[in-house]
Amino acid sequence: MKNNRKKNKIKLILILMIILLTTGCTQSLKDSNKKVVTNPETGQNLTKNILCKPTNKDVIKKYEENKVEINKLPDCDNYKVTSGGYEGLWTSLFVKPLAFIILFIAKYVSSAGLALIITSISLRLILYPVTKKTAMQSELIKKAQPELDRLEKKYKDKTDTESIMKKSNEMTMIYKKYNINPVSGCIYAFLQLPIFFAFLEAINRVPLLFEENFLKLQMGTTPYVGLLNNGNWFYLILIALVGITTYFSFNLNTTTSQNDNNPMKNMSNIMTIMIIVMGLFMPAALCIYWIATNLFTIVQNLIVKRSKIVNGKA
Repeated sequence: MKNNRKKNKIKLILILMIILLTTGCTQSLKDSNKKVVTNPETGQNLTKNILCKPTNKDVIKKYEENKVEINKLPDCDNYKVTSGGYEGLWTSLFVKPLAFIILFIAKYVSSAGLALIITSISLRLILYPVTKKTAMQSELIKKAQPELDRLEKKYKDKTDTESIMKKSNEMTMIYKKYNINPVSGCIYAFLQLPIFFAFLEAINRVPLLFEENFLKLQMGTTPYVGLLNNGNWFYLILIALVGITTYFSFNLNTTTSQNDNNPMKNMSNIMTIMIIVMGLFMPAALCIYWIATNLFTIVQNLIVKRSKIVNGKA
């Protein structure tokens, strides 16, 4: 059972990436030839089922040319959770409330990008009691790791039923000794999935978000398009921040030894590279969300590492 928790986290991220590439409620705007319509200025793919009216004249023209009745949509400044009526459990319970929160905050900070960051951090603060327990469990497992390693060596190559039962009982005793609850460490990972996809949906379906330029980044444009078509090197900085924050977020939360030959450390590095590649094809706004949550995780884990609670109490 060594490293099971770390493996489960990596499996969860792999599932997230697969779901991201194969599913979603966002409907791409297509022309009469079934070709995806793009924003002529930014190169981003336009979304058909947007939640509120766009303001960019070129974007409005594209929607009108492809027979999308945008006049029936509310202005983004006047958007409500109930706008557009019921659209199923996923959209009505996750996407629309999140879009409303971002748009509501944007009214007062005059920036959808800044509102996205504030919303991201606010959600993490709300979930802090859960995420703190996850971080604490990681630290407790680190303390127990020497004993777990000795247990693995003790029962190495022993596959008989009696040895397996003894190993399981001794591992349970180690977990009890250090107040480790393996299940609690996975709770936030499962909570993070719907939040991540809700942010993705909100970004794709709220024109105020994907039309905005924030910190010299066009929020709806992917770094790949921004670099290749527009030559904007700020997208390269964005991807670098995605990679750096992901790396430290993973490694500050690792529960295994950090030698260069450790397979789990190598797996974390591979996952970091995969997320960097995935980030090239995510909207810049989603990359900003990812960076903000990674920074929160890093700060949280540093706080937990210095907490007296880790010295013996969960």
